[in-house]
Amino acid sequence: MTAPSGPAPAGAPAVRCRSLGVSFGAVRALHDVSLELAPGRIHALVGQNGAGKTTLAKVLGGLQVPDTGDFHIAGQEIPAGDVRAAKAAGLAMVHQHFSLPPSFTVAEALELTAARPGGRAVYRRGDLQQRWQDDVAEIGGTAALSTRIRDLPVEARQSLEIVRALATEARLLLLDEPTALLTPVAIDALFERLRRLRDSGVTILVVLHKLREVAAVADTVSVLRDGELVLGPAEMSEVSQGRLSDAIVGPAGHADSAVGVRTAAHESQETLLELAGTSSGESAFEPGLTAVDLRVEAGEIVGIAGVEGNGQRSLVSVIAGLTSVTEGTVRIGGDEVTAAAPARRRLRGLRLVPFDRNTEGVSQSAPLWLNQSALRLLGRHRGRSPLISLRQYKRQASEAMDLWRVRYDTATQPAESLSGGNVQRLILSRELADGVEVLVAAQPTRGLDFAATEFVRRSLRGLREAGAGVLLVSSDLDELFELSDRLLVIYGGRIVAEFDGPYDRRAVGDAMTGAVR
Repeated sequence: MTAPSGPAPAGAPAVRCRSLGVSFGAVRALHDVSLELAPGRIHALVGQNGAGKTTLAKVLGGLQVPDTGDFHIAGQEIPAGDVRAAKAAGLAMVHQHFSLPPSFTVAEALELTAARPGGRAVYRRGDLQQRWQDDVAEIGGTAALSTRIRDLPVEARQSLEIVRALATEARLLLLDEPTALLTPVAIDALFERLRRLRDSGVTILVVLHKLREVAAVADTVSVLRDGELVLGPAEMSEVSQGRLSDAIVGPAGHADSAVGVRTAAHESQETLLELAGTSSGESAFEPGLTAVDLRVEAGEIVGIAGVEGNGQRSLVSVIAGLTSVTEGTVRIGGDEVTAAAPARRRLRGLRLVPFDRNTEGVSQSAPLWLNQSALRLLGRHRGRSPLISLRQYKRQASEAMDLWRVRYDTATQPAESLSGGNVQRLILSRELADGVEVLVAAQPTRGLDFAATEFVRRSLRGLREAGAGVLLVSSDLDELFELSDRLLVIYGGRIVAEFDGPYDRRAVGDAMTGAVR
């Protein structure tokens, strides 16, 4: 990335906001937010899910018109809702949700959306791939430049969104939860690149959830709570972790209690999920499974570790019934379901927290009550539930969402109106309903703030204590070490190692990189 062009007026802050306010119906997303960010520094913005972080980012990018207040970028006042003016002032954004066109190849999509200087109207595909290969490699991406965006896993798409934004001549780079879908190695590489950009004069505002990431990369930190700026910008060297935690949750804040769940599991030890010699075909972006033997007993959490792209998605897809088995068997609660449809598996007690909550876990345009009621509707369709009225469905959905502390205005609002953490709580309120026997949780805390993360982890422990079985797929080794009773490592579509706690990080890491086969 080249150095920023056209210096800002001397002494002007990179960002200046005055009395910004945004409301969505009765929900106050931002209230009287005023802050200034100094140029040439890395500023972290933190807060619980729904605190207003993404709304503030959208206001700065011209994607959300504030109800009150104004803001300047590099000394220039930006008209409310003017995306072009924000870009012209030097702002580039990496959003939570993807913007690259799914039908394009990686190289084509980057060239189209990045508006890189020196671009031409016509390119040969080979030229495009050569033009972008260094950028993709530098951010830690492994996607082939000829691959179509729609065929990439979500973590690869997120990496490419970062490549797109970093390729522009930005004075101000705004990244909204950029680490949520990255591996630890890719996060380290991203932070190193952000430091180099800062040293070249770029100002960076990054929305983060994990306090250790804030400490690792930020020069200053600001905290939003319930739409209000309650701390900062403060120098990281002057803020203790205790003070930062208090600012995020409030001095009198308290942790959520795990929600009790009645399970269908028996008290006696039994195998609730079993794969025996199970193989599947490969996908466009991941190897299939090869002779996988796996079991999850009642009352245990089995972790799946591995470098992303080594068959984790294939494993979850096979268990859910979305990918056909070429050899071997799949059993849930002792019943063979190898050829069973996903709906039958769900009725047998299988529940799923998917990799991508926004595209796989909910229908963005559907109302909250319908998303939350999906399993009850399935049971009714299959003759397992009595006929109830639409009003009852909405009431039951609201009660479940309230129990799981989903922050929402009305049960009829679309799922796309919720923050990421609240979407995850919505999914958990549905998937951890009474009768769950086996939960497959894929990256259940990815992108969540630390309070929501602890809430989810307590809920998984509670599920184990209630007698269910949990298969936990995560790229966070600390999470796997903390929660797992046993740990399996997947590499190239095979289970290559099994560990019991306490876990040896080096041994697990060796297995993840193929040193143990």
